[in-house]
Amino acid sequence: MLKPLPGFRDFYPEQQSILNHLFGIWKQTAHRFGFCEYNAPVLEPLELFTQKSGEEIVSQLFTFEDQGGRPVALRPEMTPLLGRMVGSQANSLRRPIKWFNIGEHFRYEKPQKGRTRSFYQFNADILGESGTGADAELIALCISTLTATGLSEREFCIRLSDRSLWIEYLASFGIDSAVAPKLLSIIDKRARLKPEALFAQVQPFLKDQTEAFLAQVDVLTKIRSLQDLENFFVKNSDEKLNDTLSHRLDDWRQLMGDLESMALGAFIRIDLEIVRGLAYYTGFVFEAFAIDGTGRALAGGGRYDHLLSKLGYPGLPACGFAIGDVTLTLLLAEKNRLPRYIQAADVYMIASGKEERRAALGDSALLRQAGFSVEYPLKPVGFGKQFKLAGQSNARFALIYGTDELALQKVKLRNFSSGEECLLSRDRLPEMFQSVLES
Repeated sequence: MLKPLPGFRDFYPEQQSILNHLFGIWKQTAHRFGFCEYNAPVLEPLELFTQKSGEEIVSQLFTFEDQGGRPVALRPEMTPLLGRMVGSQANSLRRPIKWFNIGEHFRYEKPQKGRTRSFYQFNADILGESGTGADAELIALCISTLTATGLSEREFCIRLSDRSLWIEYLASFGIDSAVAPKLLSIIDKRARLKPEALFAQVQPFLKDQTEAFLAQVDVLTKIRSLQDLENFFVKNSDEKLNDTLSHRLDDWRQLMGDLESMALGAFIRIDLEIVRGLAYYTGFVFEAFAIDGTGRALAGGGRYDHLLSKLGYPGLPACGFAIGDVTLTLLLAEKNRLPRYIQAADVYMIASGKEERRAALGDSALLRQAGFSVEYPLKPVGFGKQFKLAGQSNARFALIYGTDELALQKVKLRNFSSGEECLLSRDRLPEMFQSVLES
């Protein structure tokens, strides 16, 4: 018996309706924030992804050589494609560039709960704006997108962190910015490592400072207020903040102030344990998690100001985030927030004989052209059986074509919810049916 490949999913109508429900929310919310939709190929040159993330990413990709001898890969994420598209036409694009995409992505990883090899993502990015207003706008969009599914601040939060602060902190231990991303990728996995394994991975960077460093990291990652964050850096900066740290904490105050002004403060948790392992992040980073702490991140993103220059284009400040369908659907199912799938036409046609069926088929074409959903038996069946089929269809109304009604050029309309019936004129059927729906 044939089955889908491991980590890939079939979408039966019920599952597809859920996916379409998410797509509708994602698209509607993005438009409300003034984002424009874009798209790009699913298949790209392998170099696009190795140039951004290094050769080590190849093991996580679906990659092969095409018939032209080119190394290619199915896209694992959208950011490099966005960088290529924006970079190639940056001078002609209005700033700030606010774009979103909804598409399928592929990663060759071990399938497990909350992670598949094929998944859909909502990606939203702002390019050309270096201020914290862009970060606030993206976080607000992320929150609004999740609340539009029915989730509230009691069910998810945004864990907000800052790679810039981490870089400054690591510099105080003599770690330069070129080496810092490697150490940050270890810190990103800190919660999943046993203490002895964490110590062993950090020690090559910190030598005899490892124990003191990890003790301070434990303090730093427990901070939950701006005041405590400032106090930590004052204490660890010889009682005086340097200009870089002082300006960065001002950015924190600006960002948090903007989010409070938008009444989103209840969703935000300062959490420096969020580092995001990808090396291209440069500033504020964030992830959305269920409050109960179960499951993978619902969303994640941050600032990546150097990506375009890394891809060979003129530099452009940038930030963005992504929401995946897999973890979000799992949480919504757990919270009973998914819509119930009902395949229902506006109207079901019922005809008593051959002539009546011909009339019904003609009227069905007119109703469909007017935008209504219409069903009928695809082959002639008994009059009573048609009523049973109409009930099974979940249609809101039935149009009943009987001999007497047809002689008068009328059709009987039955409301399945109320049982009420009335006659409609066939020569004005779409118009009269619209009036019924609006009444």
